[in-house]
Amino acid sequence: MAEHHAAVTVEAPVHQVYALFSHFNDFPKFMHFIKEVTYYDDQRSHWVADIAGRHEWDAENENWVPDQEIGWHAVNGLKNAGRVTFQATGPNETRVDVFVSYEPPLGPLGEVGENLGVGQHFQNALQEDLNHFARMVHDAPPGALDPTSSSYLFNQRSAAALGDTTDEQNATM
Repeated sequence: MAEHHAAVTVEAPVHQVYALFSHFNDFPKFMHFIKEVTYYDDQRSHWVADIAGRHEWDAENENWVPDQEIGWHAVNGLKNAGRVTFQATGPNETRVDVFVSYEPPLGPLGEVGENLGVGQHFQNALQEDLNHFARMVHDAPPGALDPTSSSYLFNQRSAAALGDTTDEQNATM
């Protein structure tokens, strides 16, 4: 499994950061490689990503601890798992650590691609999009960050801003 880690400090209380980040459906608003996150129910979701090719998977939530951690693992499609931890570093500051592991697609050929730069490309994209999340929280106008009602586009290079989301995602935004 390829493993990646990215971290950022967000200028907001841990409860707000957790609430925003645990609303996966908003990922295409600040991430550029996530094209869709739609929900089957409160424990299962469908994901579409485009990084070194288009990949899809269904995921189940695991190890969710309010204001501390969220996790998931794929149940079909691209084999992957991850967790995100949230740690208050001050009254209005939260450290977010994202850990993602995946099995490179295409077997041995995918492993070669991972070592030849695909892994570094993913690492850079993950860190960049996590930085976008922190800027989104910092720069958003009042009321724009309610994950249940906001259509605010957090990053001009996000999949949503570029019109690069799936029809299924568009129906939920």
